[in-house]
Amino acid sequence: MLILLLTITLVGAGAFIYIWKFSGDKEKAPSIEEIVESSVDIEEITTNLATDNFIRISFKIQTDSKKAKEELEKRDFQVKNIIIQELSEKKPEDLKGKEGQAKLENNLKDKINELMQDGKVVHVYIVNSLLQ
Repeated sequence: MLILLLTITLVGAGAFIYIWKFSGDKEKAPSIEEIVESSVDIEEITTNLATDNFIRISFKIQTDSKKAKEELEKRDFQVKNIIIQELSEKKPEDLKGKEGQAKLENNLKDKINELMQDGKVVHVYIVNSLLQ
């Protein structure tokens, strides 16, 4: 009987420690205020695509900290250059639909992160787009 009680107590204590340790505070998602504070607006860019078409597009780029935001604001000209280079290789069908836009956002995020030294880009949002 004593062994059974001791086993139940140990199992209960082990379960408590496991739950406490591994299901505690997960990294919570940032609030909208935190997202806006660490985001940079890229004004509208008009550029040619790989075909005779052109696009007008603007972005909001979310970083992981205020320090990263400050760095990204200083690198504005480099970010615009990356955007123009990426778009110059695209055809209109590459940019149509949810999948095409998500692919562009991810490509831009990866390229911009290669530049960053004081943080990283968390997400790139297309906020305005006109394809002609």
